[in-house]
Amino acid sequence: MADNSSYHETVGRNDAAHSAELRRLLRFRQKDGQIWLGEHRAVLLHADYLRGLRRELVDTLGRTRAAGALFRMGFASGKADAALVRSLLPDAPLTDIMRLGPDMHGLEGLVVGRVDRLEMDLSLGRFHAEASWQSSWESEEPFDDAKEPTCYSQTGYASGYITALIGLPVVFKEVSCLSCGAFQCNIVGRPVSDWGAADPWVALLQPDNIGSELNKLTEKVAHLEQRLIVQRSQGSLVGVSRNFIDALALLEKAAPTTVNVLLTGETGVGKEAFARWLHTNGPRSDKPFIAVNCGAIPHELVESELFGVEAGAFTGSKSSRPGRFERADSGTIFLDELGELSAAAQVKLLRVLQEGEIDRLGSVNPTKIDVRVISATNVDLAQAIANKRFRSDLYYRLSAFPVSIPPLRERQADILPLAETFLRRAQDQYGRNVGPLSDMAVMALLSYSWPGNVRELENVLSRSVLLADEGGDIGIEHLGISITDDNDAIVGRDGQLRTVGADHRDDAGDLLSLGGLEDIEKLLIQRALERAKGNVSSAAKLLKISRAKLDYRMKSRNIVLTNKRTRNAL
Repeated sequence: MADNSSYHETVGRNDAAHSAELRRLLRFRQKDGQIWLGEHRAVLLHADYLRGLRRELVDTLGRTRAAGALFRMGFASGKADAALVRSLLPDAPLTDIMRLGPDMHGLEGLVVGRVDRLEMDLSLGRFHAEASWQSSWESEEPFDDAKEPTCYSQTGYASGYITALIGLPVVFKEVSCLSCGAFQCNIVGRPVSDWGAADPWVALLQPDNIGSELNKLTEKVAHLEQRLIVQRSQGSLVGVSRNFIDALALLEKAAPTTVNVLLTGETGVGKEAFARWLHTNGPRSDKPFIAVNCGAIPHELVESELFGVEAGAFTGSKSSRPGRFERADSGTIFLDELGELSAAAQVKLLRVLQEGEIDRLGSVNPTKIDVRVISATNVDLAQAIANKRFRSDLYYRLSAFPVSIPPLRERQADILPLAETFLRRAQDQYGRNVGPLSDMAVMALLSYSWPGNVRELENVLSRSVLLADEGGDIGIEHLGISITDDNDAIVGRDGQLRTVGADHRDDAGDLLSLGGLEDIEKLLIQRALERAKGNVSSAAKLLKISRAKLDYRMKSRNIVLTNKRTRNAL
């Protein structure tokens, strides 16, 4: 495949529409002090700040190593933007996506770019591109008196952008630069294999700073040491928030003893995980840990499940069977949803705690047991006692050492460490390899109230691993939760900020750039279908027309549904 067309040819309708799509990527959430480029958080910085940072890198690392650091930073940015543009325009031709690289660079305020030559035959591993730049921020101040090219981060950006798109390692060189007195900056890109591994521009991709490597190793050792310390104290529990640490500190005091512990907190906060930690770090860690969900056992079976049954105790009981307490003998029993126990079961449980013995159903001989009891509830037991639904004497026996587990909304610092743990676990479980969370996905996780607490977070992350593309990042669309964008602002065609509410509207200039009423109607239908996640009936409601009318318009406009998004039929 070859493409020799020039970027500065007359821009067609599709190019104008694509440029408009790129502008919509940039959003200003002024109320929250945030700028977003797609799902990546961006920061608006003065060029003087960046130039000062570059000078600091040169003074600290030396010119060659500073150039390498800048080149690699640009390379990573280019790869991220290529993925962003490809996800926005999945059906656009590859050459169109390539030519949008300069548009992205310009949107970010870095440089005005133009593709002058583009030739490639990917089946043979051939690629050759030439581009020119104006208004480069990097060229406004040379590195030193040597008057050599200075646009290393931008050259790295072009290299990363193309490499990500074609899957072939490509490196661009800056062959002339405004900082050297040239009329404009010019770059040439070819595969790494064409340049050769010894080429100085190719070498910029490989960090060679021994001091930097030593610093990385030192940081890794310190990080591992810190993780070992945390793991020794927390075990399988994950959290760094003050509320989490306070709850854990209480458990640490109870762990070496056999005191009965009552864990309270909302559904899904992880009470069983805390109970297991308590057992593992206590004197009975090598003994059984038996977990019982009292709310999941039918009331008529609670006693036999907890305390066992003798053969012939009731119809169908042909053999003796130990209950959960006997199975936990010398170890720990965890009674979850304690508030769901029946009155009869409460009486028997009180006797177990008082006498240290149980009575199987149908037995006349009590059995001695030694069990540590950890219980948990999301019910207000004080209110249950007042309503005569729970025995006060049983409550006092079980709550010798109460520990409240805070909800996840009060442990915001724990959300991302937990998310990382759940993502690793889900990838191992489902055999999938997905990328990290996008910046906007992270923001959504931190902004969501998590009514289902840790259990809901785990379910959301497990689902996102299945929904995300193999090797791709996890975006906000994979989470199934959202953050409000009522205060967002976008850049209009005239370069001015336009506020957009929950009902996003394209500005008139962008609509007119599509060419005509028919194109605008097609875009409106596609947007409604995207918002309705492909549900035609819901899209019809958004458009305030009947389902039959929408079906007719979709057919006449050649709009079809795919598993990911709507697109024009080819």
